[in-house]
Amino acid sequence: MPQDLAILPDEYRTADEDDLEKRIRAKKEEFGKKLLILTHHYQRVEIVRMGDRVGDSYGLAKIAANSPDAETIAFCGVHFMAEAADVLTAPNQKVYLTNATAGCPMADMAPTGKVYDAWDSIESVLGKNKVVPISYMNTTADLKAFTGRNGGLICTSSNADAAFKWAYERFEKLFFFPDQHLGRNTAKKYGVPKDQVVLYDTRKPGGGIDENTLKKARVILWQGHCYVHTKFKPEHIDLWREKNPKVKIVVHPECPEDVVDKADAVGSTSYIVEYCEEAPPGSVIAIGTELNLIHRMAVTHKDKKIYELAGDTCPVCSNMFRTTLADLCYTLENPEKANQIVVPDEIKKDAKIALERMLEIGK
Repeated sequence: MPQDLAILPDEYRTADEDDLEKRIRAKKEEFGKKLLILTHHYQRVEIVRMGDRVGDSYGLAKIAANSPDAETIAFCGVHFMAEAADVLTAPNQKVYLTNATAGCPMADMAPTGKVYDAWDSIESVLGKNKVVPISYMNTTADLKAFTGRNGGLICTSSNADAAFKWAYERFEKLFFFPDQHLGRNTAKKYGVPKDQVVLYDTRKPGGGIDENTLKKARVILWQGHCYVHTKFKPEHIDLWREKNPKVKIVVHPECPEDVVDKADAVGSTSYIVEYCEEAPPGSVIAIGTELNLIHRMAVTHKDKKIYELAGDTCPVCSNMFRTTLADLCYTLENPEKANQIVVPDEIKKDAKIALERMLEIGK
C-alpha cells in the first residue's frame, strides 16, 4: 500500500469533528444513491454514525454485492474487506479503503507462498480431491482465489457452521485457515473429535504432522489467530461470575476454546449486536470482543449494563481504529487521490467463485 496515502493534508488533520461531519454529509447529499459508505462494527462510534450501513465482514460483503446503484463505495474497515467488495462488485463500481494502512495481522499470518507449500504437502500425502480449503474472510484476495481454484469457499464467523456442512457434503477433510480458534471451535460444534483436528506448523517439515495422523484428521488448521480475541482468558469469566452471578458472558468464536466453552453465548459481531438488542432491560452482559463494539453497545443500550469481559485490559483492534472522520472526508472529497482498491482480473475471477459460494450458503 502506498505509504503517502496515510499522510493527510493539514486541512483534514486540523478540522474539527463538526466540520468534518458537515462536509461528509454534504458529499452524501451530492452523490445520493451513487455513494455507499460501509462501516464495520469495530469502527469508532463517529464513523458508524456517518455510514450508510454497518455490519460484520459477511454482512458488508453481501451489501456490496447487492448494491448495483453505488458507483462509489467507501469502505471503513480493513484491506481484505475492501478487496472482497471489489471482487463482488461490477467493473463500473469503485471501492475505496478510507485508510490505506488498515490491514489485518491475522491475514498477514497466512503468506500466500506458505499456504501454497502447505497445500502441496497435504495433497502429497492425502491425494487429490480428498481435502478442500476453507478460507476465512481474513485473507488476501490471492488466497481467496487459491480457495476458489481448489473447489473451496470463503467463510466468516457468521457462517462457519454452514461452510463446514457444505464442505463435508463434498469432501472428506477440511484445510481451514488462517484462524485456528474459529476452526477448532467450529469443528467442535460440528462434532469432529479432538483427535481428528490437527494444527499445521509451517516451521516444521510436513507441518509437524506425521502421515498417519494427517490421514486420520478431518480438519487441518493453520497456526493463525486474532490478537484481539486471544487476549480473553477463562479467568476473566470466572471473575465476572464471582462478581455477579446473573451476568451473561458473550464471546466471539475467534476466542480460544477454553473461553468459548465457559461462555453463555458465542457468535459473530453481528450476533453479539443482536444479543444486546434482544436482551431484556436490566440485563448485565460482559462481552469478549473488540472494545469499540462493546463501547457502542453500552452507549446504544443504556437500559442494560454492558461491560468489557477483560475489564481495563480489553483490547482494541488498532487497524480498525486507524480510520477517522478525516480519512473518510478526504476520500469523499478527493477520490482521484484516495486509496482505490483494484483486485487484478486474474485474481478476481477465482476469488469471486469462493466468495459467491459463501454468499450462496448463507448463514
